[in-house]
Amino acid sequence: MVAFKLKFADKRLIFALSGFLLLFASYMAINLVVSRQKSNLLSPLGKTQVREKPLEKYSFENLKKRRGKPSQINLERVLTQHEGFTAYLFSFESDGRKITGLAHLPKKEGKLPVVVMLRGYVDQEQYQTGVGTQPAAEVYAANGFITLAPDYLGYGESDMPPPGDIWEERFLRHVAVADLLASVATLPQADTEKIFLWGHSNGGMQALTALELSGGNYPTVLWAPVSQYFPYDVLYYTNEADDGGKSLRQNLAEFEKDYDTDDYSIGKHFDWIKAPVQLHQGTADPYIPLSWSDDLASSLKKQGLEVDYYLYPGNDHNLRPDWDTVVARDLAFFKKYL
Repeated sequence: MVAFKLKFADKRLIFALSGFLLLFASYMAINLVVSRQKSNLLSPLGKTQVREKPLEKYSFENLKKRRGKPSQINLERVLTQHEGFTAYLFSFESDGRKITGLAHLPKKEGKLPVVVMLRGYVDQEQYQTGVGTQPAAEVYAANGFITLAPDYLGYGESDMPPPGDIWEERFLRHVAVADLLASVATLPQADTEKIFLWGHSNGGMQALTALELSGGNYPTVLWAPVSQYFPYDVLYYTNEADDGGKSLRQNLAEFEKDYDTDDYSIGKHFDWIKAPVQLHQGTADPYIPLSWSDDLASSLKKQGLEVDYYLYPGNDHNLRPDWDTVVARDLAFFKKYL
């Protein structure tokens, strides 16, 4: 009877140990799969599915590696004639999509310097080619500078951006500016050794992005630029939306599930900038806090960059009433690097 009890206990022990080992082996196998495929998800059928991150290609690290891709700049038609220059609708391609813009070409012989001009926010329904850049562009052109101001996708006569993702539309502007800079060489009148950048408001953020991604020595003028970390540079303005920014914050929450916002922020990459900068800021600007430009000037100077920072007491977002002084200082800055 005793022998029988021992045999029965042995069987129970062996069964328990076998079950434990089986569970342990299963646990280790699952952890091994997870550790090797952290970015993968398991379907109900047990097959591994790779989680796609389509916006990863727009991180600053990846866009820096991509560089600008040139295409032919086409002068499509004359818009206006002036005594010293002609205004054209121009176009180029970026990632296979057509982007139009406003070009001013001086009526001068030889190779001429180029100012790529990047506008700020304009409501799509009110936008016309040249809004935000044309007045200053005409002064620069009258003084011998070619100007190129892109409309961006969805504006002017440009193709529409890919549907459904507000963040991709934002990042495609970085791509467009990089491609336009790379395409300047296709314009016969352009001196590719003398390319400048100009950016106003959100266009200032685009100009800073272009400096970071290219690492190029493009002397740059900034008018009241958006210069904050992403996504604060977007969230700051959400109170202006009809829904108070609710839908945008929901989109941002989805974005942050898959991406690190630091990878898409100019504020994390100021050390990539290699060009001199002229910065203008009005003290009565209702859209760009004075502290933003103060901090930007300080950050760039800490990188050892040449920064000319001008404050205009009582001036608004468009640097009125001292607009003429600002433009004259721009010209002096550009000519310094000819």
